[in-house]
Amino acid sequence: MPDANTPLRIIPLGGVGEIGKNCYVFEYGDEIVVVDCGLMFPDEEMFGIDLVIPDVTYLKERREQVKAFLITHAHEDHVGGLPYILPEFPGVPVYASTLARGLLGAKFKEHKLHNNPLMALDPGDELPVGPFTAIPFRVGHSIPDAMGIALRTPVGIVVTTGDFKFDHTPIDGKLSDFGTLARMGQEGVVCLLSDSTRAESPGYTPSERTVGEAFHEIMEGLEGRVIVATFASNIARIQQVFDAAATFKRQVAVVGRSMEQNTRIATDLGYLTYPPSQLLAKDKIADNPAARTVIATTGAQGEPMSGLARMANRDHRFVEIQPGDTVIVSASPIPGNEEYVARTIDNLFKAGANVYYHAIRHAHVSGHASQEELKLMLGLTKPKNFVPMHGEFRMLVQHGRLAVETGVAPENVFIVENGTPIEILPDGSARRGTPVPAGYVLVDGISVGEVGEVVLRDRRALANDGMFLVVVLVDKQTGRVVGRPEIVTRGFVHGNEEDRIIEEAVRRVRAAADNPGDRISEVALLKSQIKDGVSRYLYEQTKRRPMVFPVVVEV
Repeated sequence: MPDANTPLRIIPLGGVGEIGKNCYVFEYGDEIVVVDCGLMFPDEEMFGIDLVIPDVTYLKERREQVKAFLITHAHEDHVGGLPYILPEFPGVPVYASTLARGLLGAKFKEHKLHNNPLMALDPGDELPVGPFTAIPFRVGHSIPDAMGIALRTPVGIVVTTGDFKFDHTPIDGKLSDFGTLARMGQEGVVCLLSDSTRAESPGYTPSERTVGEAFHEIMEGLEGRVIVATFASNIARIQQVFDAAATFKRQVAVVGRSMEQNTRIATDLGYLTYPPSQLLAKDKIADNPAARTVIATTGAQGEPMSGLARMANRDHRFVEIQPGDTVIVSASPIPGNEEYVARTIDNLFKAGANVYYHAIRHAHVSGHASQEELKLMLGLTKPKNFVPMHGEFRMLVQHGRLAVETGVAPENVFIVENGTPIEILPDGSARRGTPVPAGYVLVDGISVGEVGEVVLRDRRALANDGMFLVVVLVDKQTGRVVGRPEIVTRGFVHGNEEDRIIEEAVRRVRAAADNPGDRISEVALLKSQIKDGVSRYLYEQTKRRPMVFPVVVEV
């Protein structure tokens, strides 16, 4: 039983100093709840890696203490880690809002997750979990049913905002819950964890409704097809595509696996509304008049295998871009994706389409709060301690400065890295704790966590300098080289230069093999001599360090 001096520990295992893999641990005594469990997409240096998920070693060591996963909303950077992490926590329930449960249900089915019950947690509920009471409250974001979660704990109220913005004219008419936030502020919030994605952007984030107006203006008077690319999870954006299409008596075809699935689930749950006759089957697109057709698809980030990229490359089964088509790219490029997006837009123009994209016409708004909304969140909750989260380090620093401007004491602003606990004592004071493991776990195909830094380093070396494979036959009795060593190169040098270098490398291999004298019983020694000799020679000749693989076969 915790005593009166037990602190509440808040440990970010992902989501601070980065955009993605959000995972926040709340620990009191020997009971833990986890808010969100997301993934992050790999950077360009992570060759062959599909996904990055949080390192939950800390939780695995305390498996019995984990009581619940609480989900703020169903974006991949908040729920994408669950399929890989939940198998370690059989029986632990996952609590989420109605739409998030619908989307997660499909994900769980796909990954054959049967041991973790999906439970309801909707705005207005109060959920007791051990020493905590979770109080979800509605916020605006780019997916319906997004929530923040207030936790009533033995040391006071902690508010985590999730991803949010304050949209006063939301598409679904469901306003952010200012009442609950103000009530918590009156009671006294001991700590606020708040979204920092747009902490560098002054002013307010525009309402989602402005995007619908842009769709109407672009579609008006067009004779050809209209293709809108956006995130599959942005149900409000898809609703506005249907609404604008209806104004101009157009049918809508939904193309792309994730968008088709999300549209079906959101329609079944009542989050998307349109007359059934407005939905156009994708195999009927070619037969429908161009002036009566709108296509909603994925690929606003230029992902190579997405609907829009395939259409642009004339590789799509149902849609080929034609002169007269109008494409609206309804998203801003995520940092790191700019090149993919630019390439897709170029290909669309080459195919004869007219493209509206972020630099030409802003048919997109962010789902994250800008500075004035962040200040309003701070002003409503009046936290004693503040932890900026969900942002790269510079964003956290800017958000910390905003908090100080709104009255939080500078010493109570905690800008931390993943794995650094914040311990909140019963008197409301807070301190940093001893860091816990919180690195990257890499998902490569079906292997989770088996690819580590060593493998990545090798992949980088292969990508940068290529490989040099040396096959040597050695007489088992005498240890002498038999015949000519075989050399195979990939991604190294090519042409006449290669022939000259290979000839000299063969000579060096022979010299290395003959060096120790009569008989080499130690194959490992020969391998290391070949590797050292050839590596040194190649660096002298080319100033590059390809990976040298010596293969010694005894005959």
